[in-house]
This record gives sequence, C-alpha cells and structure tokens, in this order.
Amino acid sequence: MEPALPVYNEKRNSSLLLVRPAAALSVHAIEIYSLRVNCRVTSRFAHTVITSKIINRANESREATFEVELPKTAFITNFSMSIDGKVYPGIIKEKASAQREYDAAVSQGQSAGLVKITGRKLEQFHVSVSIAAASKVTFELVYEELLKRQLGLFELLIKVRPQQLVKHFQIDVHIFEPQGIRFLETDSTFMTNELTEALTKVQNETKAHILFKPTVDQQKVNPELDETLLNGDFLVRYDVKRVATAGDIQIVNGYFVHYFAPQEMPVFPKNVIFVIDRSGSMAGRKIEQTREALLKILQDLRPEDHFSCITFNNKVSEWKSVLLQATAENVASAAGFVQTIMARGGTDINHALLTAVRVLDKAERLPEQSVSMIILLTDGQPTSGESKVEVIQENIQKAVNGKYALFCLGFGFDVSYNFLEKMALSNGGIARRLYENADAALQLQGFYQEVATPILMKIEMRYPENAVEGLTKNNFKLFFEGSEIIKSGAVLMVSFLPLQHGSDLTLKEEANVKEKEQVFQNQSYIFGNFIERLWAYLTIQQLLEKSISAQEEQQKALEARALELSLQYGFVTPLTSMVVTKPTGQQQTELANKPTEAGKWVLNSPLGMCGC
Repeated sequence: MEPALPVYNEKRNSSLLLVRPAAALSVHAIEIYSLRVNCRVTSRFAHTVITSKIINRANESREATFEVELPKTAFITNFSMSIDGKVYPGIIKEKASAQREYDAAVSQGQSAGLVKITGRKLEQFHVSVSIAAASKVTFELVYEELLKRQLGLFELLIKVRPQQLVKHFQIDVHIFEPQGIRFLETDSTFMTNELTEALTKVQNETKAHILFKPTVDQQKVNPELDETLLNGDFLVRYDVKRVATAGDIQIVNGYFVHYFAPQEMPVFPKNVIFVIDRSGSMAGRKIEQTREALLKILQDLRPEDHFSCITFNNKVSEWKSVLLQATAENVASAAGFVQTIMARGGTDINHALLTAVRVLDKAERLPEQSVSMIILLTDGQPTSGESKVEVIQENIQKAVNGKYALFCLGFGFDVSYNFLEKMALSNGGIARRLYENADAALQLQGFYQEVATPILMKIEMRYPENAVEGLTKNNFKLFFEGSEIIKSGAVLMVSFLPLQHGSDLTLKEEANVKEKEQVFQNQSYIFGNFIERLWAYLTIQQLLEKSISAQEEQQKALEARALELSLQYGFVTPLTSMVVTKPTGQQQTELANKPTEAGKWVLNSPLGMCGC
C-alpha cells in the first residue's frame, strides 16, 4: 500500500487556513508548483519517494504545513526540507535519545509530534515550516515497505488530495517481478474520461510502468472553475506468476528472499467458533453491524465446515454446546440465533473463551485433516468474572495449548488492544482493530474471507545450516489461500541453495546462486541492496511481534536487536525516532515517531503467515 499525497495548509497570524482551490493558482499564497510520487516496487519491496516543491507567492512570511498519509506497515527512511538551497535533514536516533533532545527543546517553549494514526490502514506525517516571501521549499519524504499478498493480490494505494491545482503533478510507479506479472490493473475513485487520457500503462513479461501525469486543465472539475478533481484513491493491483511448486528464490549481493504461495491446493475444512461480545457497550450501530456481518459470514461457510456461535456479556450463551456441520438447516438456525443478539450487561471474556475451547476439546467426528480456530470479537475491557488480563491470557494459553488458532478482533478504541494482541499471538493467531466506520461490517467480513480457506498447516521451511544465516521466521502454523509466506536471510559461499518445506506434504527445490543473482543485473531502477533491506525490514517486524508475547528478559533482548537493525538500516520504527530540524528562530526540533495501535506497537502480520 502506498501514500496519500500531501495536503498543504497556510498559516497567517496563527490562524490555520486549509488551502482551497477556489480561484486561480495565483491567489494561493502557498502554491504547490510540483508534486511527484516515485514508487519502485522490486519483488514486492516498495521504495517510495514523495517530492513536493512549493513557493510563497505572498509579500510576507507564511507557514506551510506538509502532510502525507502513508501505510502503517511502512518504515520512514528519510525526510528533508530544502529552503532556498539549504537542506535540513531528518536524523534517525534511538527513541530515548531523541526524546531527551526533544524534551530540551520543549523546555524552551517548542512543540512537536509529526506522525499520527489516521485510519485502519494509514498514518499521517505532518511538518510545518515558516517560508519567507518569494522563497521556495522542497520537501522530500522516503519510506519503504514490503507489500503483503491478500486474497490473491498485491495492492498499492495512493490517496490523492493535493487540495489545489498543481502545475507539475505526477505519479510514477515501476514494478519489477522476476517471476513474471500475471495480472495488473489500475483503479481510481476520481477518474474521468479526461483524466484517463493522462494515465499510461506499459507492461511486459516481468516489468510494468504506470504513469499518471494530468495537466492543469485535466485536473479541473470543469473549465470554468479552478477546483481539482484529484481527491480520492489511486490504486495499482497485481499478482505474479508461479511455476515452482516449492516457491521462488531471489538473490542479490549475498542476501536471499524466498516467496512461497502454492497454487491449486485443496482447502482444509474449518472448525470455527465465533465468540461475540454482547455487553452494553456494543449497543447501537456496533451490534447491528456485527449481526449484519455474521449473517453473511454464516452463508459463506462451506458444507464440510463445522461451527458454533457463542455470545457473552456477564453471562455466556451458546447457540449449541457442540460443533455442528454447516448444513443449510444448521446455518439457518444459527442465523436465527444471531438475529436475537441484544447488547446489555458486562464483559466476561475469560468465561466465553474457555467455553469455546471446551466445545472444541469435546468435538467428535470432525474431519481428520481440518483446522480449528476461535474468532473473538469484543469492544471493551473484561469487567465481569476474571478481570485481570494477565490471568486471562495465562488461562487461555493453558487451555488452548497450541491446538487451535485464536484470532482477536477489537471493535473501536475502548478495547484493550495490548491484551488482545498478546493473547492472539500467544495462541497462533493475530489481532486486528475494527474501526467504527460505516463499513465496519465489511471489515469483519473481509477478515473472515482471509481466514476462510486454510490450505496448509504446520509449515516449516528448511535450509542446510552451512548454506544460510540470519534467517527470518521459518515456522508457520497456518497458511491461507491467496496469501504468501516470505522468508529471507544471508547466503553463505555456496553454489546451490537447497530448499525444503516440511509439513504432511514435503516440497523440495534447489536454487543456483549465480543464475539467481544474474536476474537483477543491469536493472536501471532497482534500488541498492533491496533484498538486504527487505531482510532487515522483515526481521525487525518479526522481532517486535515476538517481543509482544515474550517474557521480560527475552523481550529486552529482542527489542535490543530490533533497535540495532533499525539504526543500522535507517528505519523509523517503534524503537527509533527521526529528529527534524528547522531554520533558526522556528520550532527547531520536532520528532517523527512510529505510532501504534496499542500504545506499544502493532505490526499487522499477514494472515497467511500465522506463526506457531
């Protein structure tokens, strides 16, 4: 997923004015005369540079605010401001050190805070600077992320809203996938016939180039008004070809990445229990959306699946005390139960989850090759029964005992996300926040679609000990259709790299190191040691994820290693900050921190890589 384009505000006499495209470009004191997004995607790893140039047309100083929405899963790697030829770079430091520097600035009356969460997928980078009359400023923001395959596609999302007509506007996306590009499409929520003429797409076997370069006239709502059409989502979706059964391996400068996404595998039957909060805080729109989503999810169950529904407030109610097959009759009966769900009372999460585990424990005559999972949806804190979250986590982990996967969905912002995330990660699942928007029901349905088709269990990816080192995670509890497992590491001095996937099904592959390295030679737009940076990105994410459910001593060691890599590779992560300096006389020190869902961090693990 990719960035939203910058929004500019201008401030005069401490009054913040959002720039509106209400008249000709010349009336804007802060004029954006160039705005470019350059995105290079090489084997799923996206390197994005946003360059924006503005000029102060006023005859006095003005303050401009530069805002960009970028993916939560991205790590900022660089930011700079160039004001009349002088560059003010951002410097990445250990978070505590950066905070001390900031605190010293605050003591002098300055303020800061450059990044915040703005939605379920995006966070916003925000910085302002005072610009002298007739001065020019260039902002440049760089970040990197690894695209995740969901429901069979990779997606770049660019949220476009410059808020005024821009003389030189350009979105330039290059994609290089050595496996071959199987599918490619662009989409937009604001595209018109005139704007379509500004979009070009060129594709061959392994490369694609998408260029969107509208003129000022093409950007206009109509010829009579200087209002911009560019307000919405610009999307690029694609997938790659897959031939090798054991996956595809790519090697650059001593580092490898291994992509594994088997095709045309049979789907395992599911044994799923939906555990739904019906406490008083769920009243109103939340419980309505939950009912709406559950009714559709029930219709999506496969005939070979087994299921049950549990609702809870301070008491637990079961649709049935056993798992039943998803026949038309049973699905209709469960739908009737769902329609009666009313919100009132307290929240006994502990009792509800232990009841779900008990139902799975005593289930009989289930398919021999099937996947058992619990999906919890709650919007609040445990207030009834056992209310200590540490005790609940311990109780559930002991009861599950590695037998089932637990997925925890937190509805809204009153929920204890730290609690849900640790409990999910400790039990082979993940946590996700559902946002209280009009599409909350679709968010819940979308989550279910991602876990609806498990095709592999207990996956282990093995390499000879003398061939690789520094490996990322290689054990995965579940793999879902439409996703992808990604593993990376350093290649030692060997000619061939044998690969093996362990499960009930064993797949083997062998990679010729020299041949693989040749693939990336003479690619003009490949950025540096991208596989090494991909390895570092993935390693940091997995270290931080593992630390969430680790004991204190292990947690410190995991965080220390993640911090070391963050500083070495220049990533703004939950353990680092970027110190942004500005010209003398202004708020000279500001911090760009990595915001998190839980007040600690959340890393949005792809469902196709649920760990053991």
